Amino acid sequence: MRFRIGLLGALAGVVSSAAVMAGLSSPARAAGDDIVVGFAVALSGGMNAYDGEATKMAQLWIDQTNAKGGLLGKQIKSVYADTKSDRVEGARAGQNVLSQGAKLVFVTADYDYGAPAALQAQKAGMMSVFLGASDPKAGVIGVGPYSFSAEKAAQLEGATVAEWGYEKMGYRNAYVLDDTAIEYDKSTCAGFNWAFPKEGGTIVGSDTFKNDDPSISSQVTRIANAIREKKVDALMLCTYQPGGSSAVRQLRDGGIKIPILNGSSMDGTYWINSVPGLKDFYVPVQAVVSGDPLASVQALTTEYTAKYGKPPSTQYAYPIYAWLQLWGKAVTAAGTTDAKPVVAIMQKYTNEPTALGPRSFTPRMHIQTDIPLTIVDIADGKQTAITQWRIKEPIPVAVLYRLKKAS
Repeated sequence: MRFRIGLLGALAGVVSSAAVMAGLSSPARAAGDDIVVGFAVALSGGMNAYDGEATKMAQLWIDQTNAKGGLLGKQIKSVYADTKSDRVEGARAGQNVLSQGAKLVFVTADYDYGAPAALQAQKAGMMSVFLGASDPKAGVIGVGPYSFSAEKAAQLEGATVAEWGYEKMGYRNAYVLDDTAIEYDKSTCAGFNWAFPKEGGTIVGSDTFKNDDPSISSQVTRIANAIREKKVDALMLCTYQPGGSSAVRQLRDGGIKIPILNGSSMDGTYWINSVPGLKDFYVPVQAVVSGDPLASVQALTTEYTAKYGKPPSTQYAYPIYAWLQLWGKAVTAAGTTDAKPVVAIMQKYTNEPTALGPRSFTPRMHIQTDIPLTIVDIADGKQTAITQWRIKEPIPVAVLYRLKKAS
């Protein structure tokens, strides 16, 4: 997922370049004795707010695996190169870790910022994985057959809250407010726009804004009119931080009291002090930091906390752990880290168990498009997991790639 580079310090767990290289890297060994994996990620800059915790979680899996004997009888060694949250530096960082022998390259949690490094890995015939990109192009279509994303498609987020909202909350008339500053938000709204009418709901109006707009007063007025005249009972808001909290504050201050749905980009409680008394705000996530319904996720949070001194701040730390479980299983089955045979195995995974639940890949899709997500209620200064929800039918390719409106 792409987030505005100005988001510095908005999330806990920002990792400095020196801390990552000194504190997270595996013990030095002779290169020939190791399986080298390379982190071409944002060790500094705005994207570190998302790459930092995911990098820590990946290193947790590496350390746990090494403690059990490693893979194929070898220890896993981590090498690092800082993208500095810059796309040009991303390509250089990818080349850097590859020159150090990386067989797997971790790249930034966004398609636009991670693709430059991932393309270097593809060119070299090595696998890459986005720490958390929600654009389906983060994989086969946008990089190549050896590239994956640990995240879910943004369209799945929108479709999940649409289906859950209609079936369990009784929402019938929705208004859509789309932050068009980035592709992620457009894709989240695309998923909602596909699923809600399919369920039987009506989208009675839509509007747009941009993340750095200082005011959305005109949009608030139009939404208020739609609530009064067209009985709107839910607002689908597709936005992210830092502008997301400002938008929510303006909506609530403007008298918009109906439930607000959003994607995972508004996960976490770090921002809600800016919206006093916030309630009826719902997001779908892969993992809940506190109170996840899966015991395996609770255990993972405990292990992360024990290693790093505090728990993750949002769901974005977790997906890479599940992906690495599948990669490690495929490497073991293939008897090699070579990309072609490992990818061939992973592409056959259907509802393969992980700590975060079932995961699947196909030769065409190297991102999750139909996994169960946990609906979280953000209210009274905390997050509460409500239920897990899995959409009833696959999202059409036309919706996943926003090729056209799909019925």
